[in-house]
Amino acid sequence: MRDTRESRLLLVLLIAIAFALITVDIRGGQESPVDGARQAAAAVFGPVENGVASAVDPIGNAIGAVRDSGERHDRIAALEQENAALKAKLGSDDRNRSRLRELDAMLKTAGAGQYGIKGAEVIAIGAAQGFSWTVTIDVGARDGIRRDMTVLNGSGLVGRVTTVGPSTSTVLLANDPDFTVGTRMEKTDELGFATGQGDRPLLVQLLNGKAKVKPGDRLVTFGSQADKPFVPGVPVGEVVRVDPSGGGLTRNVYVRPYVGFTKLDIVGVVVQAPRTDPRDMVLPQKPKPAPTVTVTVTPPPPDGQRQPGGDQNQPQQQGVRPADPLNPAAPQDPAAPADPQKPADQPDQQQPQDQGETP
Repeated sequence: MRDTRESRLLLVLLIAIAFALITVDIRGGQESPVDGARQAAAAVFGPVENGVASAVDPIGNAIGAVRDSGERHDRIAALEQENAALKAKLGSDDRNRSRLRELDAMLKTAGAGQYGIKGAEVIAIGAAQGFSWTVTIDVGARDGIRRDMTVLNGSGLVGRVTTVGPSTSTVLLANDPDFTVGTRMEKTDELGFATGQGDRPLLVQLLNGKAKVKPGDRLVTFGSQADKPFVPGVPVGEVVRVDPSGGGLTRNVYVRPYVGFTKLDIVGVVVQAPRTDPRDMVLPQKPKPAPTVTVTVTPPPPDGQRQPGGDQNQPQQQGVRPADPLNPAAPQDPAAPADPQKPADQPDQQQPQDQGETP
């Protein structure tokens, strides 16, 4: 259509008519005179609008999805990070149960020995100081930890504190070759010194070269002056081998420690020593041996001693007993002859004969 004066007048007229219809429709409300025309237009153009919307909606959704994909991706990544952090913090159920058992055993050990302890967790193996067998724990000077304090767990002696930082400490383990602790034998009270040998049993030198010791005997710490570095009564281990006594001043025995030094997790630092020596009270109770069941089997008598037609073990009939040749007064079987050496019909010679008869 050409841009002429007539076309412009027509456009202005159409706009004026449109405004007039809008004004009339608004003022008329529900009784608007153009309501019928609106319904007719809706009936005609409604399907067309639905078809166009159905064709356009997937495209609009795709555009919206592309526009929001970056935000959703960032949200998913944030949720995954939070989930991983929660898993790392909580750990697995098996690990939580294992740590709970270790903590419970350590508290029982501390209670039996009346030790005041500070719980800690092993966070590293080996320290920068160059020790062979050391661990780092997550408590330090801020927690009241000092050098030369005893470290234990639910099984027994772990080691002693050697280096203390503000929030961490280094523990020299009892199996380190530079580790030495005074020991005392259970019941016999024989004293000695235990030295670490790495992954081998501890070497204990007993001060009494003639001490009577055997595999299975147990040892605890003897204690140090002022309870540093070792408090008394902490379980050390069990004797597994005894060197023959060679008449020397000392005697060597080998002890398997109670603590597994390759799987340490929860430990306790003794910050308060017991008032009295617990001696053997902290040692675990020895398992009771299982009762032995004894079965006695009685062999049957030989075939030659069996009575024919019956069992010797069966009781005889009441009122019938065999004759006893040593006791003539014993009751006999009335059906049996009185004298087994003569017939039953032979008269008794001791009976008096009748007078007048010829014998």
